[in-house]
Amino acid sequence: MTAMHPARPSNVGLRIYGRRVVLRPLVAQDFNGWSEVRRRNGQWLTVWEPMRLVHHPDPELNRDVFAARCGARDRERLNGSQYAFGIFVDGAFAGEINLNNVVRGAFKSATIGYWIDKARAGRSLMSEAVVALAMYAFEELHLHRLEICIIPRNTNSRRVMEKLDIRTEGVAERFLEINGVWEDHVRYGITVEEWIERREEFLADWLN
Repeated sequence: MTAMHPARPSNVGLRIYGRRVVLRPLVAQDFNGWSEVRRRNGQWLTVWEPMRLVHHPDPELNRDVFAARCGARDRERLNGSQYAFGIFVDGAFAGEINLNNVVRGAFKSATIGYWIDKARAGRSLMSEAVVALAMYAFEELHLHRLEICIIPRNTNSRRVMEKLDIRTEGVAERFLEINGVWEDHVRYGITVEEWIERREEFLADWLN
């Protein structure tokens, strides 16, 4: 079963459980594991990410900067604008998945972003994490729509969407600046109506 708890004023107790993955907010004590995975996966990840500003300190190398990053994520979660989680497998840090750009009101929407340690890729761990986070977003945060945007040639990330059979909504041209280039992105979307219709399938295939 997947056990979930709503966001609280502390990181303590906020956990989202899948079959093999646990999602929880990162804390300062996660620096060693996070830094090791990020540095080892530098070439695997940076081609798909926005460039870090050269005058900004690097959280991969600086424990205090990483702790400040965790604090910023806590504040975002508390004000309801973003929910960031580390992905843990057998107690070890394995990647990150975030619920970004949360908008309430008539929109009730958010975007999902994710990455995983190359050493753990190919095991459908990210598909499981996406389903677990979607369940949290729809059933605990009561959002109406989730969107995932992926560079067309990023076949690994697109494979996650294909495994889950998430609806494709088209291509947004020059959508985000990634690694210094304005890149097109394939847009995938799922609404709460689709989630309700497929809920038992998602849970049986990925969580229970």
